[in-house]
Amino acid sequence: MLTIENLHAEVDGANGRTAILKGLSLEIAAGEIHAIMGPNGAGKSTLAHVLGGKPGYHVTGGSVTFRGQNLFDLDPHERAATGLFLGFQYPVEIPGVSNVQFLREAANSQRKYRGEEPLSGGEFLKLAKEKAALLKMDVEMLKRQVNVGFSGGEKKRAEMVQMGILDPAFAVLDETDSGLDIDALRVVGDGINAIMRQKDGAPDKAVLLITHYQRLLEVVKPDKVSVLAGGRIVQTGGPELALRLEAEGYDAVMADA
Repeated sequence: MLTIENLHAEVDGANGRTAILKGLSLEIAAGEIHAIMGPNGAGKSTLAHVLGGKPGYHVTGGSVTFRGQNLFDLDPHERAATGLFLGFQYPVEIPGVSNVQFLREAANSQRKYRGEEPLSGGEFLKLAKEKAALLKMDVEMLKRQVNVGFSGGEKKRAEMVQMGILDPAFAVLDETDSGLDIDALRVVGDGINAIMRQKDGAPDKAVLLITHYQRLLEVVKPDKVSVLAGGRIVQTGGPELALRLEAEGYDAVMADA
């Protein structure tokens, strides 16, 4: 579903651009949940922003193929409509815009891009209620302004409701566990599983899950775990690699890479 080959990227800063990704290669198959772990400053969030197309991030080498297309030929809204979802580490507030309005416009704009009929008001509300229930979120909260006055956990749950409504093929989730208490972590993790795990038939979804901690991976069990350090993937293994990172730390594990 996603193939990254020798990716190099720089980020704008006060003193010019800084190279962050330095030859990163990674492949994620349909049906796979792939966790990325690594120390602070390794390039995890930069990778997420580059995939999403955030301004200020500049690809200087390498390639990314998403569902058979050159990802960098697509604008951010086209990447989203093609099936890419980016979950932010710090979801932003949008004063003056209700969640219902925002989510319906987002869903219907993507449907229009794909040549699909828009959802009616009734169809959308039914879908929104269904996805809010998955995240144990009061549907009344969807009438509030986007993330305004929400706690950290509420923002993350609202973002997972958004993911459920947009129903992407591939989700890049940047530290979705950040700011969550134990109960909220379980709810959000269960929501990721319900939305992105294939239930029947051939696999058609995948997740790139960026996290610092093993605790999320106890709920959303990864198929593979990779360590990102110094702008590159330095080691890949199974779920046991996350357990080793938790027990021994990054330095010890990377010393064996």
